[in-house]
Amino acid sequence: MKIYCELFQNLKENKDTILVTVIRSSGLEKVLHTGAPVAHWLDKWDNDHSLYAQRDGGELTIIEHFLPSQRLIVFGGGHIAVPLSQMAHLLKFKAVVFDDRPSFANRTRFPNASTVICESFERISRLLTFQSGDYVAIMTRGHRHDIACLRCVLSSPIFPLYVGMIGSRRRVALVRRQMEEEGFPPERLERLHAPVGLDIGAVSPEEIALSILAEIVQEKQRNVSRKRECHADMELMELLAGDMRERVAVVTVVAAKGSTPREAGAKMAVFYDGRTVGSIGGGCAEADVARDARQVILEGGYRLKTVDMEDSAEEDGMACGGKMEVLIETL
Repeated sequence: MKIYCELFQNLKENKDTILVTVIRSSGLEKVLHTGAPVAHWLDKWDNDHSLYAQRDGGELTIIEHFLPSQRLIVFGGGHIAVPLSQMAHLLKFKAVVFDDRPSFANRTRFPNASTVICESFERISRLLTFQSGDYVAIMTRGHRHDIACLRCVLSSPIFPLYVGMIGSRRRVALVRRQMEEEGFPPERLERLHAPVGLDIGAVSPEEIALSILAEIVQEKQRNVSRKRECHADMELMELLAGDMRERVAVVTVVAAKGSTPREAGAKMAVFYDGRTVGSIGGGCAEADVARDARQVILEGGYRLKTVDMEDSAEEDGMACGGKMEVLIETL
């Protein structure tokens, strides 16, 4: 569908995008907005989710706010960086790995990274532009390289959302003192997470990577600068933008009430053979929606469906309940 091709391209170009879907008795219409109109549409919001639905008589307007996937920039391609990149991919981050050694900075070592850069650490500012939603982990092979990376981050016009640096408390204290002496803003140094990661007693590279990502997720949830944001599932967006040989249905949670497993804005794609990409919460409710999606694939068009999980949750002893309204549409 052309609209998803344009949406995917916008997200690849790091553009905030609003997707407006209007459902009338005559059918369904979709329009994309980027740039200045995004703020106009966000002013209409009255909830804290990535999707806002408004009914006016027999017309339903669904407004979705999409942001590009967030980046985890890893300076240093050593033993911790490998599981860190793999876990970041599972959590829908775009991993960027930067190292100056060809044997460490390559696609074979980091197959799931969105970008692998093999260059001198002194050239970071020429090759990377930091964004306010970036997460940065500094873990090079030596103190001198860590300093070069941190200096570059601290001097950037835009400061990342999270900056963590590996090292002992003594080494970190020395680095902080040196950065203070060089005149970097104290408020930026205060935001440095060092030693990096939550204290979970991690020992192995995999455990240390887990502790780092746990801290990043904690920071992500604690310091969301803008509500109503949805960092798009790029795997799903790429699928919807592709030249598919099979028909597929797109399921979007339009409204959620109670302890539903996912909030408004959650999406998934359903193929006729039962395969799914993305999720609206799993379990029996998702399976029920997937069955309806297969029927919509056969019939074409769209369907609005209410999913009541309150009775089944009580019967099955599930933690989730509540009600969801979902839009099922064919591509």
